[in-house]
Parts: sequence; C-alpha cells; structure tokens
Amino acid sequence: MLEVSNLRAGYGDIEVLHDISFAVNPGEIVALLGANGAGKTTTLWTISGLVRPTAGKILFNGSDLLSMPAHRLPELGIAHVPQGRGVFQTLNVQDNLLIGAYCKRAKSERQETMEMVFTLFPRLAERRKQEARTLSGGEQQMLAIGRALMLRPSLLMLDEPSLGLAPVIVESLFQKIAEIGQTGVGILLVEQNLAQALSIAHRGYVLETGRIAIDGTAERLRADPYVKEAYLGL
Repeated sequence: MLEVSNLRAGYGDIEVLHDISFAVNPGEIVALLGANGAGKTTTLWTISGLVRPTAGKILFNGSDLLSMPAHRLPELGIAHVPQGRGVFQTLNVQDNLLIGAYCKRAKSERQETMEMVFTLFPRLAERRKQEARTLSGGEQQMLAIGRALMLRPSLLMLDEPSLGLAPVIVESLFQKIAEIGQTGVGILLVEQNLAQALSIAHRGYVLETGRIAIDGTAERLRADPYVKEAYLGL
C-alpha cells in the first residue's frame, strides 16, 4: 500500500531525513519510533506533501505521491492526524467530524461513518453538540482520530497520539487504534512512547537523527538489548 524508498528531506539547507525506506501494508500497524527530533514528524509531513523531498520515492497503491499536490491525497484515502490534534475549537463534535468527510469519496456515507465513529468512541456520541474546546485532552484526541476516520481512509497516519495524556487514557486510546487496524486500515504510528506503541504494532522502525537505526517485528524490537536500554528503560 505505502512504499517509501530512499527518502531524503529537510528544511532549506538542513537535511533531516537521510535515505529512509519503509512500507505499510493494509491492516498493518507500523510504528515509527524514536526520540524527539529524530525526524518522525518530518516523515509524515513529507508523505502528506507538506514538505517536498530532495530525493526518494513515495508510492501509495502504485500512485506516485510526489507528483501530486497535498490537497489531492485525501481523495486517495490518506488521513493524517497531526501532533497536537488540530481540532476546530469553536465547532461542536459533530461539525468537527463532518469536516472530515468533505471529500467526494466520503460524503455519500458520512452519516453511516459518523455512527461508526460514535460506536468506536462512545464519549464523542455523548458530547456531539459540545464545543471541541470544552473537551478533555483525551476526548480531543478521540475527536481528531474520529475526524480522520470520516474520510474512510485506507491509510491512517497518527503523530504522537499519546502526547500530554494520562497513562490510563493512553492505554485505552491505543486499544482503539488497534481496533481500527483490525478493520483493514493501514496505520503509520509515530510515537516516543515505545512500550505502548510496540504493544499494538506489527512492525517498527527506530529513527535516530534522520536514519533508520533498527527495524523489525514488534517482538524483535521489544527484545533488542539496545532498544530495551535506550528506549524502554530496562
């Protein structure tokens, strides 16, 4: 589904990503891991067309994403939940969700999709007429993910969904992310919380200063001595 090959990208004269390659298959949760500043968010921005690479290829179901403007990607089925959630603060929950279904591919099924989102996140159903700014951090993250699901994506990219949330909320949220993956949606999960990410991921890539340092199955990464010492605190 998503194939990233020898990707190089950055800002001005500063190169952040150095020849990184990875893939995400349908129904697979792939974790892109590493410390702050490793290049994880830049990777998502580059896939979404917000940062133009200097080299490499990005293919999605065979289509060359680098030849397309960023606004065309949602029609292909690519949804991106940014770090910080980015919900529309003065709009209520329901209107935030409807904005996620603006694309032609999603409009005709938006009511059905909204009920699916409310089933996945019952708290949003309870607060459907409540302004987003009045929601807790965890509820806003649910709303941001729910809005992305309104697109009916085949690829969902999540940037630091655990950021700023209490551990009990994070655990519940990651269970929901695992459920989304079980529906056949491919998920590219960017996280600093390696332990939580590897608890639901199938595979993972550890980024260090813009390079893939280690990759493998989640089980292999959890058992890797370097990962255990440097990232899991074991």
